[in-house]
Amino acid sequence: MKIVIIGGTGLIGTKVAALLRDQGHDVLQSAPSTGVNTLTGEGLAGALAGAEVVIDLANSPSFAPADVLSFFQQSTSNLIEAEKAAGIRHHVALSIVGIERSPDNGYFPGKVAQEAVVKKGGVPYTIVRSTQFMEFLGGIADAGTVDMIVHVSPGAFQPIAADDVAGFVADAATGAPANQTIEIAGPDKKPMSDFLKGYLSAVQDERTVVVDKEARYFGSVVDDQSLVPLGTAKLGNLDVKTWFARRSQAAA
Repeated sequence: MKIVIIGGTGLIGTKVAALLRDQGHDVLQSAPSTGVNTLTGEGLAGALAGAEVVIDLANSPSFAPADVLSFFQQSTSNLIEAEKAAGIRHHVALSIVGIERSPDNGYFPGKVAQEAVVKKGGVPYTIVRSTQFMEFLGGIADAGTVDMIVHVSPGAFQPIAADDVAGFVADAATGAPANQTIEIAGPDKKPMSDFLKGYLSAVQDERTVVVDKEARYFGSVVDDQSLVPLGTAKLGNLDVKTWFARRSQAAA
């Protein structure tokens, strides 16, 4: 079947596309760079023609809170309307675990708004909420760094490898619409500070990690419930040690 991936040229989109093509599906990887823009509506009708499933992996080009909120509201609304016109039978959206529990995070309210549009949109859907990607550990360390000291929360963290995220998204896209939210996470759960210490040691980064309960994660204080699944979740196969070993081999 034809599956359209909105935001299909990014980290997750590229991996999902490869998995789906290996299964024999006709996959269109769309993005503004390919002439498909969900914010303006440009190219949407043509991209969705003949498709059965749409996977929305689009992201805001600006991370300013107001821009993020506006992007996800407008982009998702345009996409859902185009899907209804095209007869799409399944909308899959990738979201984030815990977005309603960290209101001070400038990005999360936009994802809350996106989910609301999907749920009310009238197209059968599956929302896949993921924990943070292992690939973002370096960026998290950079965001918390002041004068070579990384201030990081001891709050619970359960990052997942992008390869596992892609597998769960591909499974959702080829299955029946759940018309609900499913959550996915990595196999290891421990303090965020432990993950950052292990990551920096593995990459031979000499920055010092300071455990700080008041440290902010992109605006929000993190406790043991902020960023991890609180109920049933599907767990990835790659733990951090295995993920890093594969990453090192690929870079060699």
